[in-house]
Amino acid sequence: MSVTIFTMTHKKFEAPEDSIYMPLHVGRAGAQDYGYVGDNTGDNISEKNCYYGELTGVYWVWKNIRTSDYVGICHYRRYFCTEEGRIFNEKDYLSILKDYDIITSKKLKLNFSYFDGYASDYNIFDLVTTGEVIRQIYPEYYDAFERLVHGNGTYFGNMMVSSKELYDEYAEWLFNIFAEVEKRIDPSGYDDYHKRVYGFISEFLLFVWVEVKGLKVYECKVGMTTEKYETGQMKEKLSDYFAQGDIAGAKEYFLSVLEKRPDVLMEASDITGELKLSMQVIAVCELERQAYAESELDRVREKYGKEAADREKIFAELMHYFGRLNEIVNDCRMGQPSESALQFLQGEKPSDIAIEASARLFITEEKELAEVMDCIKECLS
Repeated sequence: MSVTIFTMTHKKFEAPEDSIYMPLHVGRAGAQDYGYVGDNTGDNISEKNCYYGELTGVYWVWKNIRTSDYVGICHYRRYFCTEEGRIFNEKDYLSILKDYDIITSKKLKLNFSYFDGYASDYNIFDLVTTGEVIRQIYPEYYDAFERLVHGNGTYFGNMMVSSKELYDEYAEWLFNIFAEVEKRIDPSGYDDYHKRVYGFISEFLLFVWVEVKGLKVYECKVGMTTEKYETGQMKEKLSDYFAQGDIAGAKEYFLSVLEKRPDVLMEASDITGELKLSMQVIAVCELERQAYAESELDRVREKYGKEAADREKIFAELMHYFGRLNEIVNDCRMGQPSESALQFLQGEKPSDIAIEASARLFITEEKELAEVMDCIKECLS
């Protein structure tokens, strides 16, 4: 039994040494040649990459690969792995697929329905149209689509491994749907991020297909080898704003990026959680400056200096400070804080605003919020 995992990429990257991983350059038509196999040979839709994302590679594997018993899709920075973080090898895949039909990413549990989440970030007409196409050409899938789209689950990343036969069945179903959807929607006027409408919707459609087929699914941890380039850029820019003490500039910048790229806050993008912490820094310091003469950011800048050269230290300190405060507040919510937590609170003396902002990350009930706030104030006294 042979296994080939196609690593979708649009840039040069350090590929795993394991020979089962084959880099596949998606959107190769008209792009720079990195020396990888491209999705622009044979039967292909490479020129539609701006709308389909990694799905142009999914299509290419469907139409052009006949030599592997099992095939899979991963990304140049995302791989299926063990809970300890080791990337799967051929033996791992074959062992799992003896007992399971398909390997996917672990199901995401959203804090809202998939429908509402999509509507908040994308053009909901595109998702509704997809549902209508399913109702017309695959009616046996429609009830599940309607039920799941108003639920809070989905897969992410368009990552899967299965037998080639099952893979082909899924691809035929998926691309038949999108061939019809293409006739009814026009994403050509969207920005570069939102144009990838078929890539976004397909993550959810894999969830629908697996559910209706009644497949035995192995939901697997996805390991991240690097963060997104855009995420790294945001951290560098925010570091500059924080080093300059420019909270208003940081807020304006963050919101402008978030409007164009709402995905930057997803766990699959913000793998360290530092962008979420940066949002917390901005919100807390803005409120502190309105209420007090000094904010947490001002204190950190006094400690490390106010020159741009110290931006990495300032950013790292802010991430540590707010991350530790969140841990301690959650510990207080769950029970008695540790001795090290008491030392942190008494040494740093966070403001009421900073404490409440941390508490509201975990607590929605006002009564519980007041109890936790009182507990922390006792620790500070």
